[in-house]
This record gives sequence, C-alpha cells and structure tokens, in this order.
Amino acid sequence: MSTWRPITPEPFWQRWLPAWMHGPVKLVFVLGLIALVPLLGMAFFYLMLAMRFDLDEVAKLPAGTTFYDRDGIQISAPGGAGRQLVTRGDIPDFLVKSLRAREDARFFEHSGVDVRGLARATVRNIKDRDFTQGASTLSMQLARNTFKMKQKSLHRKFLEIALTLRVEARYSKDEILTHYLNRIYFGAGADGIAQAARTYFGKATRDLSDGECALIVGIIRGPHIFSPFRNLDAALEQRNQTLNRLIAMGLIDKTRRDAILAQPIKLVSEEQRETQTSYALQAARRELDGILESDDIKFGGLSVYTTLDAGWQNRLEAELTRAVEDLEREKTWPHPTEAAHISGTPPLYIQYAAVTTETRTGGILALIGGRNYSDSRFDRTRSSRDLGSAFEPFIAAAAAERGKLVLPGKPVQTGRQIGPAEVERIAKRCGIDGPFLQTEDLFRGSVAATPLEMSVGLATLGNQGKRARPYLIQKIKDSAGEVIYTHKPVLSAAISAPAATDATSVLERSNGTRCFTGATGSERDAWTLRLGPGGATAIWLGFDKPTAIAREPRLKSLLDEFVKRLGNK
Repeated sequence: MSTWRPITPEPFWQRWLPAWMHGPVKLVFVLGLIALVPLLGMAFFYLMLAMRFDLDEVAKLPAGTTFYDRDGIQISAPGGAGRQLVTRGDIPDFLVKSLRAREDARFFEHSGVDVRGLARATVRNIKDRDFTQGASTLSMQLARNTFKMKQKSLHRKFLEIALTLRVEARYSKDEILTHYLNRIYFGAGADGIAQAARTYFGKATRDLSDGECALIVGIIRGPHIFSPFRNLDAALEQRNQTLNRLIAMGLIDKTRRDAILAQPIKLVSEEQRETQTSYALQAARRELDGILESDDIKFGGLSVYTTLDAGWQNRLEAELTRAVEDLEREKTWPHPTEAAHISGTPPLYIQYAAVTTETRTGGILALIGGRNYSDSRFDRTRSSRDLGSAFEPFIAAAAAERGKLVLPGKPVQTGRQIGPAEVERIAKRCGIDGPFLQTEDLFRGSVAATPLEMSVGLATLGNQGKRARPYLIQKIKDSAGEVIYTHKPVLSAAISAPAATDATSVLERSNGTRCFTGATGSERDAWTLRLGPGGATAIWLGFDKPTAIAREPRLKSLLDEFVKRLGNK
C-alpha cells in the first residue's frame, strides 16, 4: 500500500544551483539570520541612544570662543553675542558647489552616511590599524560637533551614524548645509560663515565672489594654517585645489576656472577687522590660532583661560590715560576725543603701549597696544622704538656678567669696559633683538626694541637672570569642559643671578619697585620701566609719526607720579 505525499516545489535558487551547493547555501543563509539578530539589536540600541539627544540643538546659535583672565573672570562677551546666522538664501550657489567639491561630493545623494566612502575608509583604517580615515559627510560632521563627540572609537562612530540618520530625517539638505556653515570656525576669530565673510572680505555672505567662495571653503580644513591673514599663498593654493575639484566633478570648466583665478582677492586691512575687541584679545586670538590644530578649533565653544590680570590691566590703562591727558592739557596738544578728523585721516595725538610680564613664568599680565582700539587696531607693543637711556640696565647686565664695575648713570663708561659686541650678546640673551650698532653710540642707547621685548628683558633681570618665554594662554577647554591644552612655562638661563641683581641697581627705588623714566636723545620716544615684586612693566609714549615729545618739562614728573599711583604690583 503506497502513501501519497504532496510534491513540494523546489525553491527557485535550488533550480539554478548545482545540487552540491544547496547545503552550503542553506548554511550561509542560517548563519546570516543568526548574525542578523545581534546586528538588529545593536542598531536598536544605538537608535535608542540617539533618541536621548535633542535635535533642536542643531539649529541653535553655536557657542563661540570665550576668554577669561587668570582668575577665571570673563574678559570678553559670550561668543554668540556678536555672531550672526545666515539663511540658505544668503549662501551663494557657488559656495555650495565649492563645499561639496572639498568636503562631501555626494551630499545631495546620500542619506547622511556615504556607504561607499565609509567602506573605503574602513578598509584603509584596517590596513593602518588606526582611525586615519573618517569618511565623514557634512551631516555626520554637523551631528558630531553639535553633540561634542570627539573620541575616536567604534562606539562613537556608531552613535554618530545613528544621530546623523536622525538629523537627516529631521532637517532638509539645505537646512543641514546652512547649520553646518553657521557652526564652522574659519580662523582669525571668525565663527560661522557670516563672520568669516566680514572678517576676511568686509562684506556679507551673499556678496562673496566665486573666487572668495572657493578661498573661504579652502580654509575649512585648516583654519589657522590656511587663513589668508597668516599665509596668503597657502590660502590661494587651497582655493586652486577647490576649483580643480569643481572641474573634476564637472561643475565648472577650465575657462570658468581661469576667469575666477583672474578675479582679484582683496582682503580687509588689519585696521578694519571686526573679530577682536581689544589689543589683549587680539594678541590672544593670534596665539590661539597658533596653538591648536584645525580639528580642535573647527567648531566653537572653547573656553580660553589667559594669563591676563583684568584688575591690573584696567588700573594700568586708567592711570596711563590719566597721565597722558594731564600732559595734553598742560601742552595744549590735541586730545583724541576732541580733535576733528580731517579728510578721513586721524589726528596726531599721543599714543602709548604697555606690557606687564610675570617675572617667574613669562605670563603676560597686561597688554595695551594703543590709546584707543576702536580708532586704531595697530598693536604698538610689537613695534620697535628707540630706547635711549632706557637701554642702560642691559649695558649694566653685560658689564656685571663679565665681572666689571657697574656705574649707575654712566652707561658709556660702563659699556667701554667690555665693548659693543659683548653688550649685544647679553642684551640678546635677555630678549632684546636689536639691531645693534657696533660703536659706542650703542652705550648711548642707539638701539630699538618693542615694549614686549623690554618687558621680557626687564623680567629676566628680576628673575635672577632666568628668561621666561612670554605667553598669553595658559589653558584651553573644549565645549564639553575637557582640558585640551595646558601651557608649561619655558625658562632659559640668560645671565647669572648676581649680574641680574647688579643690573637692577641702575633703576631708581620707588614704593618697593625699581623704576626708570626717561626719553631718547631725539626726544621722540619716552619710556617707563617698572620692576615690581611679581611683574615687569615696559611703557612707551610717543607719536605714531615721529614727533618731539620729551621737550615737555613736566613729562618726567608726570610719569613719576604715574608710577607711584600704580603701587607695587
């Protein structure tokens, strides 16, 4: 008796494959199902983890860089206060094309994650045994930097992908692109595309030319390296690379590229730049750009802790302004707020510059680059001025270092004991760069130096002959509060401790400090040096256009009174 059984048709894949492959294919299919379970579980886990993040943060005004003094007191307005957000309508189409060419060619095609690019980067990372390639799309960069995920790990990458998918589901491509450009750091203190356009070109984002668009996109990969203010040639090379990528993508042709290259690139002058708010912050911005790599400052939210002492800086500036205004009233010289501007040229009035350096560490406690930052952004602490008799402490240091007698008030006789070459050698070791004369006129002060150099040199004498490298930034934290930079003081032996002590004997004693006030032989520059218990201050007074100032008989007494009012910092 036979048993009837229904005939089950073979699956289609069995009809197309040899019988000997049926078993292996089934095994692979089963193993795939088994593997799919943990993969789905992992995907669910990261999706749930990504749900904890508030996507509204993506569209908010990102935090800018905030500066603090040595006591943690904020010395600049919050970074977002002066920032502007652009809309998609403000962004030139050529800027969008340039951004795609340099950062994300398939931006409008992928769903936030470029699978092909990610696979290519994964293979490269396996070969390198490190996270050398990221394959981050604009959407992934926006997600990562909005939510401060900087650690390089598989966990962070999976979470970043999950967040990116949420961002893509929530925002349109145009919105993602706009939020990205509003967040990114472009160097020179410019946070966001609107501030970058004003900082570099003095215009609104919508008014950028094609060449300016390509250049500004080229800055992104290295905001401090490729800033045209720091290295115009490098910035232009990045612009050229961007244009060549546009040709490779078929977005422009060579004729259009050549026409763009012919467009002039006109950067704003230093006097017109809008990103800094004082001479001290201008200097801190310069130092910040030189410290961090592009990935660290590509997005905002940094907290920069400087060496500045806000109380001392304010007191020094207030007392110095008071002394200069007293002199102007007696001499009937024009005051900057009273004198009229003629033909757009600022009137000639007294300027000053001052630097206080902490003797032990080299930290800059105060930096004043001029009378009025709003009127002139030229930093006079970096401008060389004739020293005259203010050079005497370094002649004394050279003589004492060679075991010769220091004769206070007689620099020529002191210098003759050792000669100009030895004075030059010791002065350079103390931080004065020169140039120096190789005649006895050097002993009469025929040498120039910046206020910063004089402050460092004076601090060296006050630090038992140990010269500290000057610096403004002592610590930097990222937006998550993590310390990403700490400065360690750098000291070098310049002269012996006894020689440094003997050198300070040529300075007058005043309220627990050692001081000097005097002028050059040309009477065009006046100097005040002040060595206190903790800091060395160098102050220059004069006119931007060389004009006699020291003929005023009350000048020295006014400066002496000024020094007494400062106390013994």
